[in-house]
Amino acid sequence: MRGQFTVGQLARETGIAVGTVRYYERIGLLPPADRSVGNQRLFDGGARRRLGFVRHARDLGFPLDAIRELLDLADHPERSCEGADAIARRHLTDVERRIVRLEGLRRELRRMIEDCNEGTVAHCHVIETLADHAHCLDDHAGSEPAVPSQPGQPTAW
Repeated sequence: MRGQFTVGQLARETGIAVGTVRYYERIGLLPPADRSVGNQRLFDGGARRRLGFVRHARDLGFPLDAIRELLDLADHPERSCEGADAIARRHLTDVERRIVRLEGLRRELRRMIEDCNEGTVAHCHVIETLADHAHCLDDHAGSEPAVPSQPGQPTAW
């Protein structure tokens, strides 16, 4: 393995965009790179391994704050792995919540599509359901409730 990588080489080897590598450096997930005489970033093998860790953690859906905590733990190998376990458990709980929500979304989308009578848009069940959350069976609303339309009235934008 080579000793130093430019940002472009590091990006290619890890499959992470150059801008993302720079962002991770800027927010402290990667240590500041050394600079060449021409002021080009030069990363070492440790930065490559660290970026691989970040990439894999992102692929598993860990948020950046959790990755920062995990990296801090990895930087102190003498610490108990209890913290890493707690972070992973917290993430698993979040993933399981999202799965439940996604399953509800899938059920609702299937129902919307199955209930469509393939008539005109003025009487389209998909459009009606999207326009008025009251037509939904599952509670999948985000933080802002939908504004209901008047019953029997076509949705006007």
